[in-house]
Amino acid sequence: MAPPELPDTALPATSPSDGTGADDARADRALPDRTPYTATVAGVPVDTRHWIGGRRVASTTTFTDHSPIDGTPLADIARGGPGEAHSAVAAARTAFPGWAATPPAERARLLHAVADGVEARTEELARVETADNGALLRSHRRGVMPRVAHNLRYFADRLLALGHDDFDTRGHTNHVSWDPAGPAVLITPWNAPLMLASWKIAPALAAGSTVILKPAEWTPLTASLFADITHEAGLPPGVFNVVQGYGPEVGAPLVADPGVRRVSFTGSVPTARHIAAAAAANLVPCSFELGGKSPLLVFADADLELAADLAVEQYDNAGQVCLAATRILVEEPVRDAFLGHFTDRVAKLSQGDPRDEATGIGPNIHPRHVERVDGFVRRAVAAGAETVFGGGPNETLGGTYYLPTLLTGVAQDSEIVQEEVFGPVLTLQTFPAGDEDEAVRLANGTRFGLAATLATGDRDRAERITARLVAGTVWVNCFFVRDLSAPFGGSRQSGVGREGGDWSFDFYCDVKNTVTARVGPPLVERSRELGEGWEARRG
Repeated sequence: MAPPELPDTALPATSPSDGTGADDARADRALPDRTPYTATVAGVPVDTRHWIGGRRVASTTTFTDHSPIDGTPLADIARGGPGEAHSAVAAARTAFPGWAATPPAERARLLHAVADGVEARTEELARVETADNGALLRSHRRGVMPRVAHNLRYFADRLLALGHDDFDTRGHTNHVSWDPAGPAVLITPWNAPLMLASWKIAPALAAGSTVILKPAEWTPLTASLFADITHEAGLPPGVFNVVQGYGPEVGAPLVADPGVRRVSFTGSVPTARHIAAAAAANLVPCSFELGGKSPLLVFADADLELAADLAVEQYDNAGQVCLAATRILVEEPVRDAFLGHFTDRVAKLSQGDPRDEATGIGPNIHPRHVERVDGFVRRAVAAGAETVFGGGPNETLGGTYYLPTLLTGVAQDSEIVQEEVFGPVLTLQTFPAGDEDEAVRLANGTRFGLAATLATGDRDRAERITARLVAGTVWVNCFFVRDLSAPFGGSRQSGVGREGGDWSFDFYCDVKNTVTARVGPPLVERSRELGEGWEARRG
């Protein structure tokens, strides 16, 4: 259902934006006629064009978005390139001065209005996202989409509370403030498309920066719906933009555009290296969340039923969660007991259509991704790993459904232990009784450091172990609990920077300190009085 070309709305290739806004797309507040660029997905109309400068913009070519549930084509999506990328940056640059000057209370009000729109359309967003990425519909309804609204409200409120107390330095007053940095390119993944995007969108807009969102090409649909919601909430044209397409075609020119002042990316290490190199040419700060290979440590004094519950949670979203503890490390004396509890729980997982309330695990995102996941498993088995359960595609369901899998007999330096699979595949290793040093060595023994989970009944042990783990987040006897006030990010090759709380504002703003002399004697005399000889200061 590729839409016919409309040359008057398709953007030509342009040179990088110069900040003048000469090619900025401007529009009336009314949404244009969506036909024939509307796809109906799960009963919901979705515009398949870009959102640039407050209006819908078509491209001369499209790409097809398929559902991982059954492979059904969902929509033909406008396929952006350098022209769309540079026009979106120009629109964001043109809108930036006005948005940056908007009083914080008004920015917060608009973000709350966007959150209201998300809540009003929770059901539609949930159905579309389930069709687009295959995650459980009940999770989208009850947790994911409400979290999108919460993210917006949190940073709206945090903006109004932002600030540090002034402090004195030798009779001078220091005042810290946050100046909006400028247009921010946000490149987001497909495993939780709108929620992960909102983690970046909310603080960027609250900070007074403008946004160009590039959603993953496998899951572009809710980003388009979100653009409609921002428009209906009254966000000024150009403050929020969405450009769709493939990374090399539209992502690369976005991050290399000299009009961009921040880049935030969630995805793979190799792609982050390319982005960092492109952004470095313009000295643009980057924030990277790059996944991980996190451990779940189970000690003999742990509640083994709780530990088994924590292990089953790692199959959430078909294992397509960056924080998943895919390496289970069990103290040797309780290996068999833990494995028994864990196997029983996995046997009760129902795999199937994610729209069914009874389903516990749905499909993986794409046939090519399933091939990648299966390749890891096949190579591991060929290298000597043993399959406890799973080990391949679900032959009954076919398509993109991969069985929950557990492998044992794996070496610490093996590919399956060292590399992120990003599917429903876990490994199990053991460490000797009482050997905390070996447990920590195994846990820290990869190039990643995003998260770690620890199951133990000993509070002192928990403190000892967590102090030694290399991870941005550590959970003790729990999993996936995240407060937006807390820092989030990874160590080593799991990322650069932190999101959450004031850490997000530090990134999307240029933090400024203003030092003011108090009214009193001339500066030279004051300096002498304070014992800082004027000549010494000049020298």
